[in-house]
Amino acid sequence: MTTITFRPLARLCARTLAALLTGGLLAAAAQAQLPAGATVSIMVPYPAGGASDVVARTVSVPLARHLGQTVVVENVGGVSGAIAAQKVLNAPANGLYLYQGTPNELILSPLVNAAVKFNAEDFQLLQLNTYAPIVLVARADLPAGNVDELIALAKKAPKDKPLNYGSVGMGSLYHVLAEHLGQLTDTSSTHVPYKGAMPLLQDMAGSNLDFAFLPHFAAIDGMVASGRIKVLGQAGAKRAATLPNIPSLVEGKQLKNFDFMIWGAHLVKKGTPPAIVDQLNKALQAALADPKVREALEAQAMIMGKAMALDEAARFYATETAVYRKLIKDVGIQRQ
Repeated sequence: MTTITFRPLARLCARTLAALLTGGLLAAAAQAQLPAGATVSIMVPYPAGGASDVVARTVSVPLARHLGQTVVVENVGGVSGAIAAQKVLNAPANGLYLYQGTPNELILSPLVNAAVKFNAEDFQLLQLNTYAPIVLVARADLPAGNVDELIALAKKAPKDKPLNYGSVGMGSLYHVLAEHLGQLTDTSSTHVPYKGAMPLLQDMAGSNLDFAFLPHFAAIDGMVASGRIKVLGQAGAKRAATLPNIPSLVEGKQLKNFDFMIWGAHLVKKGTPPAIVDQLNKALQAALADPKVREALEAQAMIMGKAMALDEAARFYATETAVYRKLIKDVGIQRQ
């Protein structure tokens, strides 16, 4: 009788205790919110004026409203985005530092730059913000009007004076794409890294740089209109809806399997309390759905990202990490 009576009672007590403990933990987690009155910083890994900076400043105002917090944008360029990333990772995992990144800084840079001491998995993706077509731009006086002519020019260049190309940093997708282009066409050009797109474009406008892959944003259109640079094509397999008059590189004769676009996202340090992560995810979704935000970013020729729940965002981030790691391996860029 004792056995029959007390085993269910013991199980009942254990279950009751577990329920109470779980309920207490869940209640505590639910109370973990951003500290009232604290400032949330969006860390942009490039100087002011570039595409990432435009996104951050556009999103910061409605994000502040939805969070009920002050939101500021900090521009911290250098080391392929690693300085800004490390500032986030060195801070407490309390949600007060958001990293605004792309595959460039998050996935590719740690694979090729020995100065970068973090991995993609050190961050948790909160929400995509935008996509951007990638364009191949060149100095206005470069004697090439499309990618086929650029390839021919690179092949004719003297070995002691090759063409040069810029990127926003060692290991950035734009560095990788230029190397991929060279690999596919058996050409070689000199890499010149910059801290951001605007310094690169200014050098190109001064005819100090031959060509570059960059995310498309409105400043490029302005420089093309004023005759300071030109666009040779876009890297997607199909013309983006935002760039219907710019040919895809695969429309030429030399490249047939070249299909790339860049995404941007907001992330936090991994280990941030789940309730805070959820709070930030929902606030970012609301901010990015704001009609004024969409209008402003689409006016910059950006494509709005899809709103994602946290589990979907995690799957997306893991898949993209695997894709870009394979690209680095295929291109053969070594960590240095």
